[in-house]
Amino acid sequence: MKTRHFPLVVFAIISLAFSAYLYAAPLEYGGKTYKTVKIGTQTWMAENLNYEAEGSKCYDNNPSNCAKYGRLYNWQTAIKVCPKGWSLPSNADWDKLFRFVDGDKGSQKPYDSPIAGKYLKATADWSFKGNGTDDYGFSALPGGSCNSGGNYSLIGYTGRWWTANMGNSGNAYYRVMSYSNDRTYWYSVFKSFLFSVRCIQN
Repeated sequence: MKTRHFPLVVFAIISLAFSAYLYAAPLEYGGKTYKTVKIGTQTWMAENLNYEAEGSKCYDNNPSNCAKYGRLYNWQTAIKVCPKGWSLPSNADWDKLFRFVDGDKGSQKPYDSPIAGKYLKATADWSFKGNGTDDYGFSALPGGSCNSGGNYSLIGYTGRWWTANMGNSGNAYYRVMSYSNDRTYWYSVFKSFLFSVRCIQN
């Protein structure tokens, strides 16, 4: 019996070791401890930032949403809110992440991936079974957003994350994942909108 089960035990140990290898050192910031994960040559926060700062809010002003999905930030706050040694990722940083995950060798900038969302979305908390496989430990969550008029929308349905890149004087770029498909998208919008933040290590 022991001989027959030995390969399964070895496989389980290897799987656990591989999974543990993905995670980098925890990040202590603002009284909270964040998971971090190494994906390719990049090290990312493995959860949305939940650091209280002027220019940020909890979805629907409900602290429980901050605890689960992180805070939502306007761009002016997002660009400077990451801890020392970390920064708001650029379009190029997001492109590199998506291309590592889906294997694309192209040159499109910014890059919309047809499948990266599947592998980066968390395995729970996306509406209508829109969860991902979270193969890389990125655990993307659908924190929703808030527009310039203070209207909150789409928690559970979309995750929207700021980039460090400006479009024009009033706009900045952001990245999107949705419950409805496996794609990743990019758009630009007014800097006064409130979106999630992921930080990347410098």
